[in-house]
Order: sequence, then structure tokens, then C-alpha cells
Amino acid sequence: MAEDEQSDTAPRSFLTCATEVARLLGVEDVAGEANDRHARLLAHAVRKPLLERASLPEELFAPLMAASVYDPDPSFCRWFVEPAVYAFGRRRAMAALVDYLRTGTDAERAGAVRAWYCAHVPLHADRSPAYGSGGVRDPALDEVQDIKDAWLEAAMRVFAEATDLRMRHRVLLGLPTSRAAYPPRLHDLLESTRASAQTHPDQHIRRWAAAADHDAPEPVSPTGQL
Repeated sequence: MAEDEQSDTAPRSFLTCATEVARLLGVEDVAGEANDRHARLLAHAVRKPLLERASLPEELFAPLMAASVYDPDPSFCRWFVEPAVYAFGRRRAMAALVDYLRTGTDAERAGAVRAWYCAHVPLHADRSPAYGSGGVRDPALDEVQDIKDAWLEAAMRVFAEATDLRMRHRVLLGLPTSRAAYPPRLHDLLESTRASAQTHPDQHIRRWAAAADHDAPEPVSPTGQL
């Protein structure tokens, strides 16, 4: 189901994205009014050809990622993310979502969070010929540890800066509570995020902080003994 908080302009924005993807693929537009139903029909029309092609033109990457972000339904944004991951690599797709999270509007950031989950889709050689020639894929396309670290950092900074409760809730609850999941350079930011979440009025955010607190480092005494 689409999220209740989507604005009235979201379906029109998604329609624009889906129309651009269809145009670049050479898929004929479907008849319909300019509404979310029209956009969904277009998304359905392009889903199969997106996965059937051995390669996708470079000009399709940005519209694909925009469609995945603007799709208001978390059940379907995979239709755009998955072919982008196959054709352009998980690394590039995830990096684009990090950019949306860093600099996008609240609506784009929310869409990036939805699409980020879908960008982890498992890859199979028989799913799309874009996987790689002869079923062999360049590992560099999917090397993403540093991109995942960038996402963690961006999400914590959005939590600190956002004024909208739903946005703070959205970015924080997708973050791991284990300190081990964060690179050392982010440990200070993690601690400040946890401290802020501990006193937050939202119970779900406080619950995240409580879970993270169990994994917080033990304080060190002035003598250096625990």
C-alpha cells in the first residue's frame, strides 16, 4: 500500500518519471488520465522490457532512479531499482540514493529510504541478461561497503537536522543499533545520534536508542580502568 502521508503532488511526479522511462525504452504510453493509476500502468508496461535487455542506455539511469524514488508505493519501487542494479551496478544505484538522501526534499528522502531497501535485491544470472555476459559479472559493479557507510552517515545527519518528525523517524529506524555495523570514523556521530534519540518524545525513536545503548562502549575511568 502507498504511504498515507504522500502529498497530492506525488502521483503526478511519479507519472512524469514513469513516462520518461517508457519514452526512453520506446514503450508506447498507455491510455489513461494523469493520475497515479496511469503511472502504475506505465510502470507495469516497462517492468518486463527493463529486465529483458542485456544493457540499458546511459540516459536511462537518472530517470530510473528518479522513478524508484518518486514511486509512492514501497511494494513496487523495486520495479525500477532492480533493473538499475542489474544494468548499472548496485554500487552506482546505491550511490544515487545516497545523493537523494543527502540533498533531496523530504519527499525525495522518504523515497530514497524506500528504494534503499529494494537496492539490496539478490542478483541472479538467470534473472536478467544485464547480469553479465555468459553469466559472469564484474565484482566492482557491486562493491558497496563504502557506499553503505556513506548512507549511515547521511541518515544520521538527516536525523540531526530534520524538523519533520516523520522524517527523523524514517531515517533512524532503518539504522542498525550495533556499534560494530559502523566504521570507526562514524562512532562519534553514532554516539551523538544515540544521545539525541534517548530524549526524543517519540517512543519508537527512544526504543531504538535503548537498543543501541546496550551496544554502547563501557565508560573508561580516569585511571584507565573499566
